[in-house]
Amino acid sequence: MFRLTVPRIQPPQQALVWQAPAPPAPPPRRKRLGWRVLRLGIILGIWAGVVGVLTLLWFLRDLPRPEAALEAMRRPSLVLQDRTGATIATYGDVVGEALPLASLPKYLAEAAVSVEDRRFWVHGGLDPWGMLRALLVNMRAGHVVQGGSTITQQVAKTLFLSNARTFRRKIQEVFLTLWLERHFSKSEILEIWLNRVYLGSGTWGVDAAARLYFGVSARNLSLWQSAVIAGLPRAPSRFNPRADPMAAAARAREVLGAMVANGVLSADAAAQAGASIHFSHSHGGAGWFADWAAAQAEKIVPEGQDAVLRATLDSRLQSLAQARLDAMLDGPGRRARAGEGAVVVLDADTGAVRALVGGRVYEQGAFDRATLARRQPGSAFKPFVWLTALEHGKRPDDMVLDAPLHIGTWSPQDFEPGYRGEITLEEALAQSINTAAVRLMLDAGGPMAVAATAHRLGIDDTLPDVPALALGTGEVGLLELTAAYASFFNGGNRVTPHAIETANVDHVPFLLPPAESRAVVEPDLAAMMARMLGAVVRDGTGRAAAVAGHMVAGKTGTTQDNRDAWFIGCIDGRLIGVWIGNDGGAPMRGVMGGTLPAMLFRQIAQK
Repeated sequence: MFRLTVPRIQPPQQALVWQAPAPPAPPPRRKRLGWRVLRLGIILGIWAGVVGVLTLLWFLRDLPRPEAALEAMRRPSLVLQDRTGATIATYGDVVGEALPLASLPKYLAEAAVSVEDRRFWVHGGLDPWGMLRALLVNMRAGHVVQGGSTITQQVAKTLFLSNARTFRRKIQEVFLTLWLERHFSKSEILEIWLNRVYLGSGTWGVDAAARLYFGVSARNLSLWQSAVIAGLPRAPSRFNPRADPMAAAARAREVLGAMVANGVLSADAAAQAGASIHFSHSHGGAGWFADWAAAQAEKIVPEGQDAVLRATLDSRLQSLAQARLDAMLDGPGRRARAGEGAVVVLDADTGAVRALVGGRVYEQGAFDRATLARRQPGSAFKPFVWLTALEHGKRPDDMVLDAPLHIGTWSPQDFEPGYRGEITLEEALAQSINTAAVRLMLDAGGPMAVAATAHRLGIDDTLPDVPALALGTGEVGLLELTAAYASFFNGGNRVTPHAIETANVDHVPFLLPPAESRAVVEPDLAAMMARMLGAVVRDGTGRAAAVAGHMVAGKTGTTQDNRDAWFIGCIDGRLIGVWIGNDGGAPMRGVMGGTLPAMLFRQIAQK
């Protein structure tokens, strides 16, 4: 049987075409924003880091090397001591002996920590709690009472940085503080601070301050002295015991109270130490002398080197002279309208100045009337006239005429009316006769001959070529006039007034040039002058200067209208020169050389 087969028709096959997968569904909007913020934050963080690093490098670009901590630069120091070795003045930056902490009194370190940084032993160099406490105290007080800097910060600032109050300096201080805490122990940091902190009057470190203020090494400070020194760093000028003893004492009691609060001192011990506070005034008034001596030192000490100078000053005599002058001006001087004065004391044989008072009140930069002022000496100049006459053949017992004298339109007059006629040179000097002085000068070669004699004995000022020079119309200084009298009492030698006896420069003895002393008057003539000047005090215008049991010689001087009054005299080989007057030249009421100046001479000479 036949079967029909029908072929199966396949559907046409489609061409293969690639199709991309369908995109995923977009994330929520919140997730997209978070990613962008994260990315921006990362970018900003990187830039912030770069800026921070650059800023830090800018702050620290001139940061000093910490390794140079103990080699800080300072000004050369000049220390002046009196004859006994006690410090009377300092100039420049004075650094004492660098003392280890173990050799200092324990209460000195405790006082410093208690008042400057009570958490010193526990903080890491920076004390946020201390800063906050200081801020609160200062806010309550309405002004700065406490500082927030730690001792370590103070060391960093003292050794490396300036006192500029800038943010940049503060950042540097922080880094240096951390470096110090890392490289030094607490005890070492405190030791550095004690040896380097500024304590007023040019002193750096506790040893320099102890020697200046108390005349002892820091090793030997008492409790109350330690409290005084520990109280200085906050305000060295305000609490300086030399400038304001009362403020220094009050500050020291604050320090003792801080030690009690810090648990290192009992209340009884603090009270006892507070009651013991006292300051010696043995060097009172030495500023006049110190400034004059420092000016001399500039010509002697090599530039840029430290020096310790032993001066000629007798501090006890200096204090006495200042006190006697002040009392004179406050008492009889006030009633006589005498407002100022000056005193110098020096050895006739050597010219060493033992005391120098330039006025009634010393302040830094005050005008020194003993060395700088130039005034007419009046009859105190007459000894140079008499010496010139002796050198031209006259003798003390020779006669000179006291009678009217006319030179052109000028006629010299005496304070006392009348004339004595023929009198001896000795009596004429004792009574300070003006007509006799002019006649002697004219007979001995005139004004320039007398001026030459005065210059030879030590008067450096220019003197006028007029007949009135015999009466002291040229202007001179008290110190040079007093020193010029030395030749009358030391056998005829000229001396140069000087302030320095010995010197150590950079801890090595330094050879000083010898003090000038040379023969300028024949010894027999000098003896005649001393004899006649003795008659001035014994029988003449200078009787108020006499001291019982002592040979006193000298000369009074009074200028027109009582504007200046002088007495220059010698007792036991020591010259004392006194000037009383007013800075503006106002007349005094009845003050002459034989009154207040002669009286002041006696008061100082009697000691």
